[in-house]
Amino acid sequence: MRLLFVADGRSPITRSWITYLMQAGHEIHLVSTFSCTPIAGLASLHRVSVAFSRAGGAAAPGSAPGGARWMGARGRLRHWLGPWTLPGAARQLDSIVADVRPHVVHALRVPYEGMLSASLASDVPLLVSVWGNDFTLHAGASPGMRRWTRRSMARADGLHVDCRRDLGLAQRWGFPATRPSLIIPTNGGVQTQLFRPTPPEELPQASDLRLRLAQLGVRPIVVQPRGFRMYVRNDTFFRSIPEIVRQVPDVHFLCPGMQGEAEAVKWLRRLGIETAVSLLPRLTPSEMAATFQRSLVAVSPTTHDGTPNTLLEAMACGALPVAGDLDSLREWIETGRNGLLIDPLDAAALAGAVVEGLRSAKLRRQAAEVNRQIVLERADYAKCMQEAQQLYNRFTASASSAML
Repeated sequence: MRLLFVADGRSPITRSWITYLMQAGHEIHLVSTFSCTPIAGLASLHRVSVAFSRAGGAAAPGSAPGGARWMGARGRLRHWLGPWTLPGAARQLDSIVADVRPHVVHALRVPYEGMLSASLASDVPLLVSVWGNDFTLHAGASPGMRRWTRRSMARADGLHVDCRRDLGLAQRWGFPATRPSLIIPTNGGVQTQLFRPTPPEELPQASDLRLRLAQLGVRPIVVQPRGFRMYVRNDTFFRSIPEIVRQVPDVHFLCPGMQGEAEAVKWLRRLGIETAVSLLPRLTPSEMAATFQRSLVAVSPTTHDGTPNTLLEAMACGALPVAGDLDSLREWIETGRNGLLIDPLDAAALAGAVVEGLRSAKLRRQAAEVNRQIVLERADYAKCMQEAQQLYNRFTASASSAML
């Protein structure tokens, strides 16, 4: 197949999909809404700026330095002004599609890639992926966002979501229930050969992370892998730490992606918890796997989410998930059985759940067994990406039939 992705080319999610499909022998073209490093093996790479997507940055979407306030202000500006940039960008995309002539166009999330693709003049089949907060955070943020969300759902010939909740929301926004859909994790699934209970061999013996983990010895570790995003309540997370430390004095917190974040440093100083927390740089997949394997508890205090990739990776590695009590996460976690769900605005509730997780070896063992099986059955990367290829095949088969 000849597939054209409309996506943020910097994103690990984009690269996860493209890498698998290229290895499967498909011809892959990318229209990136941000400047990005080329992916080896791409048939072509194009740049179309939309909603003021800035040049150059290498950060993953939603986690750029600057803290939640800066990202919140920038996000609100894009909500109101971004839709006005779509018609001009759509003309550029139309020209690229005419040259590439793909069998399928796949937009990896609704704002703004799905919105951009909704204006395609060509009748090429359009598959749209929905990320966890596309509907709950972005869709209703302004009149323009509402209009373009409805337009993208009406235009989509197929839909990829990472939870049943978002399939229902998509239909409320205009996606016809008769059209095909696929429910698999946002990034295509969990690399279960890497994210597993047994420590991987890929981590170099002299790496900074391995040395840091060794220095912590047998201390219980809690990891918060979500970094700074608009919908992550890091205020709740940091305010919970003093109470957790009071009850479990030797606990230590690891925070990947927070190194150099001024807002995080202020919280540590304000609460006097500098010695209990390590602000880490962005970690590689192997380093994330090693962190989850060493952690007893993984924390995700979010107010908007679908199915976070890091949550599934933590579950695959045996870390007990403590997360915001959201509809989407109830599809994966049953409180008291394989994790704990809490009010993401309640620091006391978060502290209580983390302490329970640290103290209850029985709960952790039970959760690890249940979660490993859940991930293997519902979120294994190879299995899920085979399902994705079957969805692509439905589009190409339909297109071929229409030409006869």
